[in-house]
Amino acid sequence: MAAFIAAQRAEHGVPVAIACRALGLSPAWFYKWRDGDVSLRRARRRALADLVATLFARYRGRYGSPRIAAELRELGWRVSQNTVAALMAEQGLVARPKRRRKHTTRPGRGRWRAPDQVKRDFSAERINQRWFGDGTEIPTDQGKLHLASVLDICSRRIVGFALGEHHDTALAYSALAMAVAVRGGAVDGVVLHTDGGSEYTARTFREACARMGISQSMGRPGSALDNAAIESWHSTLTFELLDLEQFSTRAQARSRVAAWIDEYNRDRKHSALGMRSPVAFELTKTVPAAARMPPPSPPSRPSPAGGLRPALTPAPDDG
Repeated sequence: MAAFIAAQRAEHGVPVAIACRALGLSPAWFYKWRDGDVSLRRARRRALADLVATLFARYRGRYGSPRIAAELRELGWRVSQNTVAALMAEQGLVARPKRRRKHTTRPGRGRWRAPDQVKRDFSAERINQRWFGDGTEIPTDQGKLHLASVLDICSRRIVGFALGEHHDTALAYSALAMAVAVRGGAVDGVVLHTDGGSEYTARTFREACARMGISQSMGRPGSALDNAAIESWHSTLTFELLDLEQFSTRAQARSRVAAWIDEYNRDRKHSALGMRSPVAFELTKTVPAAARMPPPSPPSRPSPAGGLRPALTPAPDDG
């Protein structure tokens, strides 16, 4: 119909307004057809759809509508999760589903086992209250690489990790040592919850925890749900990195996993943290406290020495 009106205008000089009135149509409808839809609302939706597709590609299908909506809000867009979900559906964009990961726990041979101080309560009121530890495998063309991780459940931050060719006490200890160093050594009273793997029940690891004031906690034998917090994080690692990239060498895997963990801590948004990253969430916990600190001492009064960390000297692995 619009083409007919245009033809009448071009061939016979019939004014658009007269042709539209005769056909019971709105001139605005005709000009929208001729010039394209220039309404701000539709233009905004098109731009938003393009940006949703760009963010979806940037995160390689890992982000669904909640996290993409959070990204858009950070960019200054006023948009709901439902709108983002609709735009994703229109473009056939579906976040990839997670898959269950393989467990690598090796039960300890001794009778010692720490009591369960968590009892599936995966929450914490403050940073350095509850840590969760576990290990997983990183496949490479040169063979497996093992990753041991320590997660602070309050902020979901990976405070410690270690990569090595052997799944043993030394690897678990290295991850713990990094976590203690990242926290500046102030970890007295932290509860570290793990499974009953031999790397966590070994004398070397137990003595290290006792020396640093860390209280060990362990779930029931064979129950992955008792350590679901760190299990979930390793599933995220698999979903967002290991399923997407193939590593030719162990060195390449070390580099990419370390970079991904840094990106996770600084950029990965969590619904449990109000769509903030672990580092951003921790800043909200520490900055207000810093703001309440008293003013610095006058220059004439020397400041006391500080910032010293306890020595972490690993003992030989006892298997």
